[in-house]
Amino acid sequence: MAGRFGYEIDGYRFAPEDFLPAGVIDTIVEIRVENPDLIRQAAQARKRRPALTRDGKLTILATDHPARMVTRVGDNPLAIGDRHALLARVARVLTDPGVDGVMATPDIVEELLVLDYLVQEAGGPSFLDEKVILGCMNRGGLAGVSFEMDDTMTAYTPDSIAEMGLDGAKLMFRLDPENPDSGRTIMYCVEAINELVDLGIPAFLEALMVRRAEGKYKTLKQAEALIKVVGVASGLGKSSAYTWLKIPYCEGYEKVARATTCPILMLGGESTGDPTGILEEFAAGMRAGAAVRGALVGRNVTFPGNDDPRAVAVAVNEIVHRGLDAEAATKVLMDTRGRDMDAITRYLGGR
Repeated sequence: MAGRFGYEIDGYRFAPEDFLPAGVIDTIVEIRVENPDLIRQAAQARKRRPALTRDGKLTILATDHPARMVTRVGDNPLAIGDRHALLARVARVLTDPGVDGVMATPDIVEELLVLDYLVQEAGGPSFLDEKVILGCMNRGGLAGVSFEMDDTMTAYTPDSIAEMGLDGAKLMFRLDPENPDSGRTIMYCVEAINELVDLGIPAFLEALMVRRAEGKYKTLKQAEALIKVVGVASGLGKSSAYTWLKIPYCEGYEKVARATTCPILMLGGESTGDPTGILEEFAAGMRAGAAVRGALVGRNVTFPGNDDPRAVAVAVNEIVHRGLDAEAATKVLMDTRGRDMDAITRYLGGR
């Protein structure tokens, strides 16, 4: 049965093991034990872009969820907790040449670097060369714990981002006006931004207004709340010259886009199993104003129900870089589903 814009899944089901041989995970573990220096060597050998963007826009895949104890997708409480399944989905997206890059914590970046090394060692092309790699810095506000709003820097540091040859840093604060831990987290972000400015490293700052309800923090996705938090985020640190903002889409996004001159990447939120909704939001968001410069997508792309993560990412990328509307992007999604499933197995299929 066809959904909106004629979207159909037609019995297709993405299988991570068809894209990434399970034995590759064992090889990555072995390299961690026997040759951990390979990770740094692979990072420093990676070919970087001459500039952050090619056309002033970016499509970045976010995959830092496990480090905050976020593993649920839909009704599966541990979907993101299977590292083979997660790495297969992330690599599936990154093997598309159009997607700009990835944002992750050190463990996942390192796994991708080793996987990229293994592909090249087997005679294949790098899928990380000239990709934008953003290192996630603060994940200490673990989901559901008493100190969730005290979001400490537990991952990359500015110096380690520079040393590993990464292209930027991701930071986050959630503003709960009733919780003083939010103020501490903002100061952690200020200190990090100041260090990143000194190193000339772009900071991608996710700023959210939240409210605690039913034992959980809920993001307020209304224009008024987002405009206020965008104003706070734009003014953090001794300079905003290298600051990009990560802001969720909402109704009235054109008002949010007018709240800053810092470039904005839209956030996608949780997976619903139907990617057409997020395509509609991103298509509308890209028309909201000059400040909106792309999307930083997460579970709605890596875990899009049974669909192909790469096909969904390609559809988002076409909206960002080519200005497609949601209907045209949905057609791209269905037309590219399942292509190049041997992008890694052709080189590592025996593992």
